[in-house]
Amino acid sequence: MRLLVAVLFCAFIPPCFSADPSLTIYNQQFAVVRETVPLDLKQGINRIEFNGATALLEPESVMLRDPSGRRLLRILEQNHRADPVSLEALMKRYEGQTIEFQVRNGDKVETVTGKIVRAGGAVQSGARVAYPPPQPYTAQAIIEVAGKLRFDLPGVPLFPGLGAGMILKPALDWTIETDRAGPVDAELAYVSGGFNWSADYNLVQGDSSALDIIGWVTMENRSGKEFENARVKLMAGDVNKIQTQPNMVRTGGVIGGIVSGMPGVPPVTEKTFDEYHLYTLQRPVTIHDRETKQVEFVRAAGVKSDVIYIYDGAKIDTSRYQGWNPDMIRNDSGYGAQSNPKVWVMREFVNSDANRLGMPLPKGRVRFYRRDTDGRLEFTGEDTIDHTPKDEKIRVFTGAAFDLTGERKRTIFQNDMGRRMMDEAFEIKVRNHKKEPVEVRVVERLYRGTSWDISTSSMPFTKTDSQTIEFRAPLQPGEEKTITYAAHYTW
Repeated sequence: MRLLVAVLFCAFIPPCFSADPSLTIYNQQFAVVRETVPLDLKQGINRIEFNGATALLEPESVMLRDPSGRRLLRILEQNHRADPVSLEALMKRYEGQTIEFQVRNGDKVETVTGKIVRAGGAVQSGARVAYPPPQPYTAQAIIEVAGKLRFDLPGVPLFPGLGAGMILKPALDWTIETDRAGPVDAELAYVSGGFNWSADYNLVQGDSSALDIIGWVTMENRSGKEFENARVKLMAGDVNKIQTQPNMVRTGGVIGGIVSGMPGVPPVTEKTFDEYHLYTLQRPVTIHDRETKQVEFVRAAGVKSDVIYIYDGAKIDTSRYQGWNPDMIRNDSGYGAQSNPKVWVMREFVNSDANRLGMPLPKGRVRFYRRDTDGRLEFTGEDTIDHTPKDEKIRVFTGAAFDLTGERKRTIFQNDMGRRMMDEAFEIKVRNHKKEPVEVRVVERLYRGTSWDISTSSMPFTKTDSQTIEFRAPLQPGEEKTITYAAHYTW
């Protein structure tokens, strides 16, 4: 057993570390871990082994301090050991030696001896391995039994006891200098991989267009460590995190107040933090290793929303034009000439106080449900939203309308390359097979160039950006409407 100078060894401090861990989880596959480490130090130099960190910590991020500020703690040297005992590690340690193997034949168990000629396992180059690891060359184990080689284990290997320097968990060996002797509850903080979180929203529509919203946060722990009764915060935003090259990464082997009639403290509160938003779970949670945990974080009823139908009739195969320059694309007569018959169904609502929301919404998946006449929920589509500030409009795509169709064909294409001008005209038809009237927004993209003019149009339109116009086509049940327009381009 390793001697720890001037500090009580962990095994004699129940519990070894205080039960107050806290996590700030980022939705970029990492977290900041903080916990209290009780130490009993002598003045001067102390050597300490800490084996309570995650398997995927970033050693360079480790910070150890006295939170009271009364004592100086300096880590003069730190060694990160990420090679805990495993079958592969023991096979490598005893490579070239003879050990016993337990073999079962029916109800009979016997022991045979074999020499580990080659340990086998993943073969990596260099001292650092990737996370997640690449597909390495896997060498088979070779065991010599009774003078013959076999490419598998003859039975369950029986190794001698733990040798000097062997560890059961990833460990940090510290050389710490302090200016005062005595016990201290040191605060340890570090960055660790193996964590992630995401938001999911379930939106239910009843007889009206209003929505009931239930949101979950899903937390994942793949760090190799369990966190019991942890205080958890979730950071939302695009935090810049340098991604280490794969062969340089080490491995170890919501809305506050949106409760709509629900009493008590909201399960998750939100606040602005720097340029991001921080969501705090109000109750401690236990997150086991290899566990996914959900916590409800938003519940709102009666959120007003609109259903929008959009016909974007140009069907463009983008893979066909890979590597083409803009002039080649513009002068291709077939560009944008194919028709898309589908009319998109979009759901739109405002994230505002007046609409019973009004808090920053983290990015995540949105699932839509609708109650049938028998009261049962039916799934009607899903999409994703990005981080959405307060008072912004949210528009999500839920699928294609069954009873609305579109048809688009080009009627004129004249390209005068010498005079650097082009004329193009289209005829667009939209049909309503529903039993109720609808409005279809017909979107046309002026993709031939940025200098254009609509020379003729059968219906008023709105210019939505430098290369997009939109027609509004109201349709009665069973009605078909035709829109024609011509565009003149110059360059």
